[in-house]
Amino acid sequence: MKNNFSFAFFGTTKFSEMILIYLLKNKIYPKVIFSTPKNFNISYSKTKVKISNYGSLKKIAKKFNIQYYEIKSFNQKKTKNFQLKIKKYNLDIMLFIGWYYIVPKSLRSLAKYGAWGIHASLLPKYAGGAPLSWAIINGEKKTGVTLFKLESGIDNGDIIDQKSFFINYDDTIKDVYKKAEKISKKMLLNKLKQTHEIKFTPQKINKIKIYPQRNPDDGQINWNIDAKKVYDFVRAQTIPYPCAFSNIQNHSKKIKLLECKLHNINDRKAKPGEIISKKNKILVKTKNKFIEILKIKVKNKSYLFKNYVRRYNLIGRHFISKKN
Repeated sequence: MKNNFSFAFFGTTKFSEMILIYLLKNKIYPKVIFSTPKNFNISYSKTKVKISNYGSLKKIAKKFNIQYYEIKSFNQKKTKNFQLKIKKYNLDIMLFIGWYYIVPKSLRSLAKYGAWGIHASLLPKYAGGAPLSWAIINGEKKTGVTLFKLESGIDNGDIIDQKSFFINYDDTIKDVYKKAEKISKKMLLNKLKQTHEIKFTPQKINKIKIYPQRNPDDGQINWNIDAKKVYDFVRAQTIPYPCAFSNIQNHSKKIKLLECKLHNINDRKAKPGEIISKKNKILVKTKNKFIEILKIKVKNKSYLFKNYVRRYNLIGRHFISKKN
């Protein structure tokens, strides 16, 4: 099968690898593949950045006999050399999936339909970092994936295609990520196989709200909020992400929460963060209700929370709440 559009593929992550393999299995072949080493230089860091979820595109390029270039650093001089390589391919599209370098206008303009990216939200909602985690944290019942044209701003380019999906009450970040992956693959494949001109729909710029990227320290739990919000906070950051966490008074070990559920049990005497035993369950009080912590991780070892509490005699102790 011949591609309807000629394109270059840029990527560095496992998500990049998954998308590329899917396209190749469906006989959609890029003209050229660009990637980076697992450790590479970038402007915002004095030392080399290490990609924790690195995907090796070099092996894939070799297997399918596709031209491959590896970019170890990216500056003005190297950008010009980069552009010369790209020009010779006479591209319709440049596809950036899991790419860390800023894509300048001089580079984006080298393809007929510009540079494309995938963002895991229904833009203009949840532009910026960690869109799936933020959607769960905020209790959203629906989100989606957007294929869009890269511009100078943050996720503000024209929309090429967009698909939505539901976030179920008990979905974790892993479940939602899988849904986004599935839709991303199908949406991208359909666009690359189509035969008519690509249509671009401008975003409503005044509706764009940019969310910050999240880091592991952002996972500390505030026990003075509603139980549902704590529940959403936990499922938004559980495995394979760094996890929501908290510390217990006079217990030095950080507790990472892997799984929990809500309970409507009333106990007016309990304080937010307090660990109690009631109706044969180990519960933790929030602002209004209780959550039952089911599984935790401490120093890379997993435990049932009820067993951990009994082992260290933690009934009556309090989780330390995050200070706002």
